[in-house]
Amino acid sequence: MRVERVLAPNPGPFTGPGTNTYVVSDGREAVILDPGPLDRGHEAAIVDTVGDRRVVAVVVTHTHPDHAPLANPLARELGTDTAGYAPGPDFEPDRLLREGDVIRVGGVALQVVFTPGHSSDHVCFRAGGVVFTGDHVLGPFPGQERTSVMVEDLAAYLESLEKILRLTPSRLYPGHGSEVDDPVALVSWYIRHRLEREREILAAVAGGASTVGEVVEKVYREVDPALFPMAARSVEAHLRKLSAEGRLTMAGEGWDARIEATR
Repeated sequence: MRVERVLAPNPGPFTGPGTNTYVVSDGREAVILDPGPLDRGHEAAIVDTVGDRRVVAVVVTHTHPDHAPLANPLARELGTDTAGYAPGPDFEPDRLLREGDVIRVGGVALQVVFTPGHSSDHVCFRAGGVVFTGDHVLGPFPGQERTSVMVEDLAAYLESLEKILRLTPSRLYPGHGSEVDDPVALVSWYIRHRLEREREILAAVAGGASTVGEVVEKVYREVDPALFPMAARSVEAHLRKLSAEGRLTMAGEGWDARIEATR
C-alpha cells in the first residue's frame, strides 16, 4: 500500500497546516480520502498526484466543510463514485458506508470503523495496522506536541477512542497534522485529557461557575480568547455527558446555558 498526502491550502487555528487529503493506492488502483474544501488548485494537485491510476472511489471520514465539499466534483471529473457514512452540506454519497464495510483498492482492503463523537457521521478507515483517522484523532501541528479536537458527543467520542485503542494500530494518518507513529500512546493521552478536562469542569462548577461561558473562562484561562467559541462547544459536550449521568443539571444551550451542581 502506498500513501501520498496532498495538503489542502486551508491552514488555520482549527485545521493546523490544512486538511490532509490522502491518495491511497495499490498497483494501478487508488482511492482518494478526504478531498477537502472546494479549491481548484487543490483539485488539480490531487489529480496530478493520482496520475494514470484508476480511482475506485472518493471517500470522506465525515461531512465537515474542510473535508467533504470537493468529493462530488472530483468524483465526476475522475468518473468514479463517492462514499461516506451520510449525506451532508455539499456532499452526497453514491455509497453509504457502515461499520465493517470494505473498500478495495488493488489488493488492499480499507475497512470502515464507525467512530462517532467529533461528529455523528464520523468514520475511520483501517488497513492492517494503519488507521486513517480524519478528525477523530489529530497529529501534531507545527510547534505543538499534541492537539485535541472539537467534540459534539463526548460519551460517544470516548467509546470511539476506546474502539481505536483496541485495534492497537501501528500508524495513524490523521485529517490534520503529521502522521503518528505511536498511536497507542497518543490515543491513551486523548482519553486521559478528556477525563482530566471533565474533572476541571466539575471543579469549576463546584467553585461557582453557573454558565457555559463562566466554565470556559475558568478552565481555558490560558487559551487565546479567540478560541473560546470552540472551547465552549467542547464544554457543552462535557456538560451534556455529565448531565446525562446525573452529576449536574444543564438548562439551555450556548454560552449562556445555565449549570447547577447536583446535590
